[in-house]
Amino acid sequence: MRCLLVSDLHYTLKQLDWVDRVATEFDVVIMAGDHLDIASAVALEAQIVVMLKYLQRVGSHARVLVSSGNHDLNARGEHGEKIARWMMRARQLGVLVDGDAVEVDDTLFTVCPWWDGPETQKAVDAQLARDAERQKKAWAWVYHAPPSDSPTSWNGTRHYGDDALVAWIARYHPAMVFAGHIHQSPFRQGGSWVDRVGDTWIFNPGRQIGPVPTHVIVDTDAARAMWFSLAGNEIVRLDVPLTRPIAEIGPDDGVVPLQ
Repeated sequence: MRCLLVSDLHYTLKQLDWVDRVATEFDVVIMAGDHLDIASAVALEAQIVVMLKYLQRVGSHARVLVSSGNHDLNARGEHGEKIARWMMRARQLGVLVDGDAVEVDDTLFTVCPWWDGPETQKAVDAQLARDAERQKKAWAWVYHAPPSDSPTSWNGTRHYGDDALVAWIARYHPAMVFAGHIHQSPFRQGGSWVDRVGDTWIFNPGRQIGPVPTHVIVDTDAARAMWFSLAGNEIVRLDVPLTRPIAEIGPDDGVVPLQ
């Protein structure tokens, strides 16, 4: 299975065009939050209309999994917490969104929403508990924020990760978490696009300008993940344990530059 991970496109249309062009090369396309840009001069509802058209197009080429991020919240739920209600319109187009789960090649993917408060957090907790009971060979989560105290959540000065995710990973031990949120992590000393927490691989592609987004390709058959960016490309073997912090690893540990 070949998975493409992008995140934090923030209504960058040229990057969305690129995702649409390459989607046919993948079994699963994962878009891990912050599809919209609350700082844009374009009204949020207009951005949503355009995003839904892109998701429909990409979804015609591959299985698409789309989680919400903090920029995607356009309404309030029954408890007054912010939610990405427009995601329900994407579901009607055949896209897998917040709250959904799907099995692809023996891997169960769970798509989690951005939670704005305790009630939404409880809903994510119930969602993970529900999917934990399902029979599966491997389990992968789409979750916008990376875990706390991980190089994938380091912005160069501090960690901006998710404490609740740390606890959920410790409880359920998923095989992979596909995240984003922290744009700078792969480009800062002490940060990274990849980490391993126990038995769980964490991926955060970061964000860059230009027509091609930073992206991660995970090939489960080849047991490898590859990161592509303007700063260079890297590859990590998923069948080689990481015995040291990711910021200290070298070629002998399995992460090497990709030519």
